Amino acid sequence: MLVDRAHERGSAAVEFALLLPILLLLLLALVQVGVIARDSLVLTQASRAGAREAAVQGSSEAVEEAVRAAAVGLDPARIDVDATWSGARGAPVTVEVTYDAPVASLLAGWLLPEIVSLRGSATMRQEFA
Repeated sequence: MLVDRAHERGSAAVEFALLLPILLLLLLALVQVGVIARDSLVLTQASRAGAREAAVQGSSEAVEEAVRAAAVGLDPARIDVDATWSGARGAPVTVEVTYDAPVASLLAGWLLPEIVSLRGSATMRQEFA
């Protein structure tokens, strides 16, 4: 039995054209998730740098400066730093860093939230008296 394929010419191109926007949207979503994961790792490292600074100095300004210096690639205006000292030498000091990561405008609102709130925390022992 012979099949006449003359009327099916170009159907693969039409199917590809219909599927391409969906594939590109999924690719963009995957890249955005990767960017958010990178931001989370950078934020965790920045909280560790801030905790180290808080362990050797009792200055909130020095802690914030250390966090912002370690948070390479993040918008400093979106970073919030909270350092808590709890006593004298040997007591724990905790640094919590929050960051509101923006989402790509094509995905914001209907596929992902417009802003993803990330949090990093680190605790170390105080080394000063």
